[in-house]
Amino acid sequence: MASNLIVDRLEGVKQRFVEVGNLLTQQEVLTDMEKYVKLNKEYKSLLPIIDAYEVYKLTLSNITSTKELLSTEKDDEMREMAKAELEQLSSRIPEMEEEIKLLLIPVDPEDDKNAVIEIRAGTGGDEASIFAGDLLRMYSKYFEQKGWKSEINRASEGTAGGYKEIVLSVTGEGVYGIMKYESGVHRVQRVPQTETQGRIHTSAATVVVLPEADEFDVVIKAEDVRKDTYCSSGPGGQSVNTTYSAIRLTHVPTGIVVTCQDEKSQLKNYDKALKELRTRLYNLEYQKYLDDVSRQRKTMVSTGDRSAKIRTYNYPQGRLTDHRINFTVYNPPNILDGNIQELIDKLQVAENTERLKENI
Repeated sequence: MASNLIVDRLEGVKQRFVEVGNLLTQQEVLTDMEKYVKLNKEYKSLLPIIDAYEVYKLTLSNITSTKELLSTEKDDEMREMAKAELEQLSSRIPEMEEEIKLLLIPVDPEDDKNAVIEIRAGTGGDEASIFAGDLLRMYSKYFEQKGWKSEINRASEGTAGGYKEIVLSVTGEGVYGIMKYESGVHRVQRVPQTETQGRIHTSAATVVVLPEADEFDVVIKAEDVRKDTYCSSGPGGQSVNTTYSAIRLTHVPTGIVVTCQDEKSQLKNYDKALKELRTRLYNLEYQKYLDDVSRQRKTMVSTGDRSAKIRTYNYPQGRLTDHRINFTVYNPPNILDGNIQELIDKLQVAENTERLKENI
């Protein structure tokens, strides 16, 4: 992409940046919280592009002035210094242009949201539940590394350990944009803890990552929701308290049912359940966007079919393979100890490459 084309495009972005900045100071926007939040979000998303543009424009200006100096300067020492500076400045341009190209790629509008993550045991019986528990532990350790906070909404424990199902809310900076790559089927091949014969067993767990809906994303009518309360239950179904603190919300028009029993307070459980219901309703519409993206972009299985096998953790061969990018690393236990950043980095690079092709 030629420099003048980049400058023209960046000037358009700068005009929008200035326009949004002005809108944020207007009284009608300041009194409309929904509009203010939306514009403020856009302003923050444009800021890195503007910063990169200012540096890029300054570098181009310095190149021009250095060339002018070379055309008039007679002193040999000054000319050598100018040539060295020109070479250094010019060498930075390609890298800066690549960075700007990536910044100009339209981002998934949900990337900066918090996330609701659901882990379910798949095929494999008790071992699948144990593996679902292993994935929860892996993510929990990763959340700690990132400084994110996670809360369990509900959990159904497996008979031999782990979980049949667990749903949690994760809050932090850009959670969905990072964790969305984990959506799909995770398969493990190993000798199960429940196996006495030492045979290798294949089991699976499904991970679904949803962008958490903001308060303004979905309006839920009170008359559309049926609320039921019941006693919280633990493993085996026994009651863990005698108060009706657990909440079940049913969205009548769609049939979506959400439960929460993690908190002792009925009010807290209700708030958590309502937040998850809002997220699940929002994702009915968001899934259409993902389906459209997946038709264009084949690299990221995670953006489309969430039932697709994305990763295999092979213990006998000591390797882990991400099937979307044919990337293999060794020592699966290390990955399951929360060290998944390298995998996510590789997936992000692969997706950015795909998106760059779409954007050119």
